[in-house]
Amino acid sequence: MIDSTRVMEKLDLLGGYVARLRVISSLSREEFLGDPDKPAAAESYLRRSLEAVFDIGRHILAKTGGVSLAGEYKSIARGLGDRGVISKSLSGVLVQMAGYRNRLVHLYHQVSDEELYTIMQGGLPDLERFVREIAAFVQRSTDTCTLT
Repeated sequence: MIDSTRVMEKLDLLGGYVARLRVISSLSREEFLGDPDKPAAAESYLRRSLEAVFDIGRHILAKTGGVSLAGEYKSIARGLGDRGVISKSLSGVLVQMAGYRNRLVHLYHQVSDEELYTIMQGGLPDLERFVREIAAFVQRSTDTCTLT
């Protein structure tokens, strides 16, 4: 059974990270690139956001019988879509996020400040969409459990 409290706590963490990224993303390119602390903060919050996404996904899959899908980040992304937890279109985006998460963790020395700025300008709505779709899934799951 899904631990809805645990999932919602992680969604709250994720929402907080995205809020911080929103503030940083509102900076002009010059302000962002001109202060080395801004890209470092953005990278940290982005990496934490992606870890939260995949922790949530792993928990949901493990608790709904998708244990075999819960081991690898791209499998988590696909499994959430295949099992109807999130939309197929978001699942495809999460597959890309899984690849980027691996870059942030293992190839961090290749991630440029310019790249981080670009991602923040276009990628935050995908994280916000994940929060909404997972919250809706938890609500559906809670409603189903209450009815049975």
